[in-house]
Amino acid sequence: IASEALKGRVLELNLADLNSDEDQSYKKIKLCIEEIQGRNCLTDFHGMELTRDKQCALIRKGQTLIEGHADVKTTDGFVVRLFCISFTKRRQEQVKSNCYARSAQIRKIRKKMVEIMTKEAGTVQ
Repeated sequence: IASEALKGRVLELNLADLNSDEDQSYKKIKLCIEEIQGRNCLTDFHGMELTRDKQCALIRKGQTLIEGHADVKTTDGFVVRLFCISFTKRRQEQVKSNCYARSAQIRKIRKKMVEIMTKEAGTVQ
């Protein structure tokens, strides 16, 4: 049966196409087909990522890029792996052209990022 061949496939599409909102076109959503009902496919969320051009637009020279990840168990029982990216920012009155963070500062920022991701994803509203 053709419907069995569709089960388990992963679809990748823009969030803008789903919501009819062009402001969210840089988010790519992955959906996994779980069940087929007639001509309709029932899907589950499989992942989200930013498009390459959006990632490249965020990354600039002269700043520190900090990445963090956490495996979080949500209140409804799912284990979700979250990734986070952050950058250092120049202060308003700063004269220096760069704004790099020291390794100890990076560790503290990463620890705080993981703490916030765990707290926010663990409590579903």
